[in-house]
Amino acid sequence: MDKDQQHGDLNRRDFITGMAVTLAAVGAGAAALSPLTNAEEIPSVDAFLQEHYKRLTAEDKKKIFARLEKKIEKTYGVRTTIKDPKPLDDVVYGYTLNIGRCIGCRKCVYACMKENNTSRNPQIQYIRVLRMKKEGRGIDLESADHDYPQNEAGDENYYYMPVQCQQCENPPCVKVCPVNATWKEKDGIVVIDYNWCIGCRYCEAACPYHARRFNFAKPQVPSRELNPDMAYLSNRPRYLGVMEKCTFCLHRTRVGRYPACVEACPTGARKFGNLKDPESEVRKIIENERVYVLKEELGTVPKFYYVFAK
Repeated sequence: MDKDQQHGDLNRRDFITGMAVTLAAVGAGAAALSPLTNAEEIPSVDAFLQEHYKRLTAEDKKKIFARLEKKIEKTYGVRTTIKDPKPLDDVVYGYTLNIGRCIGCRKCVYACMKENNTSRNPQIQYIRVLRMKKEGRGIDLESADHDYPQNEAGDENYYYMPVQCQQCENPPCVKVCPVNATWKEKDGIVVIDYNWCIGCRYCEAACPYHARRFNFAKPQVPSRELNPDMAYLSNRPRYLGVMEKCTFCLHRTRVGRYPACVEACPTGARKFGNLKDPESEVRKIIENERVYVLKEELGTVPKFYYVFAK
């Protein structure tokens, strides 16, 4: 066990020691915190003291998934399946996005929300679409606006540049987490264990891409809109007070499907694939087009590449 792991475990152990003692009192007074929380949001002692995902045995996970499925069915009235797809061998996922083709329609944004069970009220979106004036300046982030009206999408006077988690090779968000609730998997996807996160928001502050989201209120997803195809480290319902982020739809991509945002793009601006496969579409784009990464000077080494081509 390295020093960072020891430090993380110690911090969480200290945190749990204090919280476990006060869980009963917190539960009794939870109603007073409405509308931010309620008694149903207070985790059980078993859930709160759950071991880190990386240390769970297969049998542990089976029991935890069953418990979560039962709770989701009780809350939403929908039967779900929580899976745990593993990273594939010899695969590192990468993404390319053609700014020259993006029309800023935000179909990717809403497909992502639907697929990943993000809160509708308050609304949480993993993708921000930046709109930038052309005016001969090219890509100018200083002039970017991400709050433009939907009916103004597709304006030929603007470039559109979606920004989401860059799945960094050197992710600063992972380094700052005091309890090791977030980490990079071998296929390059940075994940979060929502049951381990303590909501300190250090990762949010460390991310230079504004890719992390914090649940200030209990996430709300209508039962009729809940996607029942879930993964433990991906799109299962989140809790009040925890972080979440894009995971390249790992519940889809690790079983051979594209992320929801790729399938939703009407112009083919988004491409996704295995960076280690020389025949993959993303590899060919990276090798044959002029590509760049966002904020390259920071040394985060994103696996999300932007290209400008018609």
